[in-house]
Amino acid sequence: MIGLGPYLLGVAAALLATGFVFELLRRGILREKIASRWLVVTGALLIVAIFPSTLEWLAQVVGIAVPANLLFFLGGVVLLLVSVQLSYEVSKLEARTRRLAEELALLREEVHRSDGADPQ
Repeated sequence: MIGLGPYLLGVAAALLATGFVFELLRRGILREKIASRWLVVTGALLIVAIFPSTLEWLAQVVGIAVPANLLFFLGGVVLLLVSVQLSYEVSKLEARTRRLAEELALLREEVHRSDGADPQ
């Protein structure tokens, strides 16, 4: 039988992660949309830490022999989804930066032409 230590460690880690997300949200570092996703993840971790039989039941339902393998798989899926979402955000920001640079170049050209055409 496994002692109480690993369960308490899991609960403490999930609570620390939840607190960290709330702190980043409070400081305005993390947007609400992203924070809500991380809170779902930390909430799921907290449930699994408090009720470890949930992970064992889910592993049985899915057909995975070792519950830890299910946890690693789900962690990999979360990391993959985070990577895809971050790639999407970077692509969106690159397009916006390109558009702003083009608009700035057009405005500079317009200012340059108006300065040369209007001798004041």
